[in-house]
Amino acid sequence: MLRGMTTNSSPPTIAARPASRREADYWQQTRRPWPSLVFLLPLLVVYEVGVLWIGGRNASAIRSGADELLRVLLDLVGLNAAWWPPLLIVLGLTTWQWVAKYPWQVSFETLAGMFVESVLAAFALIVLGQIQSRLFTGSFAIETSQLSPADLRITLTAAQTELLTRVLSFVGAGIYEEVIFRLTLLPTVTMLFRQTVLPRTWAPTFAVLATSLLFAAAHHVGPAGEPFELFPFCFRLLAGVFFAALFVLRGFGIAAGSHAIYDLLVGVLLGS
Repeated sequence: MLRGMTTNSSPPTIAARPASRREADYWQQTRRPWPSLVFLLPLLVVYEVGVLWIGGRNASAIRSGADELLRVLLDLVGLNAAWWPPLLIVLGLTTWQWVAKYPWQVSFETLAGMFVESVLAAFALIVLGQIQSRLFTGSFAIETSQLSPADLRITLTAAQTELLTRVLSFVGAGIYEEVIFRLTLLPTVTMLFRQTVLPRTWAPTFAVLATSLLFAAAHHVGPAGEPFELFPFCFRLLAGVFFAALFVLRGFGIAAGSHAIYDLLVGVLLGS
């Protein structure tokens, strides 16, 4: 018999954490880089492997525009191997986690909650797009790009090839556009605005607006850019603000996850 117990005493119990504590842990974990990496890593692996598997030597025909832009920039400094962009994402988030000395644990419940949040955020952006489109035209027409990669290495029907290509492109856009515009540019531009005569408290707001403008404009520049139209530009500006708010309030993982899920819902399910 354990010391301090009598025949009439009940065995000691371990009190479960209060629900409020579990919720607080969840909201903190989801904003940290390690849970974001664990959450997004399956999507990143599927995208990178799928692009090489389907595209082969013409993988650039499938890659998202943000991915290609990042690869061009890396090529300027001699980092031209195909694995550099995903490796830098993994190293960047892991280093951030290590420097900040955050706990390394992440639970399945946290990852499941991040997925649910991403889906809900994606649907919320669809609703915002519907509302904005009614202000412009009274209808919501979904524009989807037609991708036609050549020299495919696997035997698929034309419809299967098109579907897989679109899925991979949208997943890549969700991850790499968030890497460029939110994970990299938003903190950088915020720091730059804090060095100006603007009030420091306004720097994050101006940074969100500036990076959202860049995000919207990026879809209309370059050889693959779309012709400028007011509605798509304004919607992407709104989406940029939306994803920036998710990044600041809910973390990189949920911002990138909701972006990828939104692109898949609109570009594949609704677009078809």
